[in-house]
Amino acid sequence: MNPAQNAKPFVAIACGGTGGHLFPGLAVAGQLQSHGCDVALLISPKDIDQQAVKAASGMEIFTLPAVGLQNRNYFSFARSFVKSLFAARKIFRRHRPAAVLAMGGFTSAPPVFVAKDMGIKTFLHESNTIPGKANRFLARFVDEAFIGFPETAARLRARKTTVTGTPVRPQFQIRAAAECRVALGLEAARPTVLVVGGSQGAHGLNTLVLTALPLLARKNWQWLHLTGANDFEKVKLAYAALGLNAVVKPFLAEMDLALGAATAAVSRAGASSLAEMAAMRLPSLLVPLPTAADNHQFFNARIFELSGAARLLEQKDATPEKTATLLVELVEDNLARAKMDAALGLWHAPKSAEQIAANILRLTGKLGTAPITEEDTALLTRGQAGPLSVAARAQNSSTA
Repeated sequence: MNPAQNAKPFVAIACGGTGGHLFPGLAVAGQLQSHGCDVALLISPKDIDQQAVKAASGMEIFTLPAVGLQNRNYFSFARSFVKSLFAARKIFRRHRPAAVLAMGGFTSAPPVFVAKDMGIKTFLHESNTIPGKANRFLARFVDEAFIGFPETAARLRARKTTVTGTPVRPQFQIRAAAECRVALGLEAARPTVLVVGGSQGAHGLNTLVLTALPLLARKNWQWLHLTGANDFEKVKLAYAALGLNAVVKPFLAEMDLALGAATAAVSRAGASSLAEMAAMRLPSLLVPLPTAADNHQFFNARIFELSGAARLLEQKDATPEKTATLLVELVEDNLARAKMDAALGLWHAPKSAEQIAANILRLTGKLGTAPITEEDTALLTRGQAGPLSVAARAQNSSTA
């Protein structure tokens, strides 16, 4: 494609690897399209990426051959990194972007390096309290970094940092629970507990919930349990053995329906998941993934807990009795639920994707969009700065 033949601004977003990188990227992509931009998504070969982008209407999709650095796979990581550099350069030569946005993860670095070499504006978004390795490395090179939590700025050390919150897709809005339940094959009026482990780390969460089920079997609840691929049959049989009303699925693309149907959730604590639950005011029991890099899910969950927006239960401390007690509070204690609803509202950043898109286009000089208002920025800061300061002190104490 010849850039001269296309007057639309073109932005490339590297957002593959996990749902926590991909879904916020899709939210920003939608905003860029609403500003009249062409958008390309640079994703990984992983199945979650390939499935999720099927609904990305009107966007170019490119798969980079990148793999994450894990289990000392230095050779395969280096080889795929070089291949991704060449792939990104080929894409950008064919259609030169006005900007490249990296959402974190192992697909992010090659496009940013190629863009910098070509004189293209570069940006990144970091949604977690503890930045990932890729973003920590890239932060020194990008023109602006967008962050979900204010104190993340000190860990990134980017030349310019803007607190935006974490973008969520527009379908994550408060909606009628009864309609969502019926759409998923559940009873319209019965309290519903959602169990979801995210795109990784579901096994420990599945085991935790199954051990608590006998203590909750007499409750007039129903369950929506998203198991991941490996535990599906085992979990389904466990609900059947106790005679519980449950919809059990290995995976569900329509997570907005799942959150809308739920009275409460048991969930991991990825920043994207937390942003979606805040948008839909869903009380949750957060069980951080113990193997998450730099234990970042614990610090995400800790901030939500300190602000009253969720309950935190570490997997190593979980017992059936603790799990059951916390779930009863989340489902049946109306006063606790009302307080949590108010706290969740402070964490919702409804203009996050819009702000990121506007800042990118303003810095590239491609569109004259209005800046986010002082009122919007104050709402973000009020909801995030206080609890984060406490969590940061707790982290420093634990590592001293």
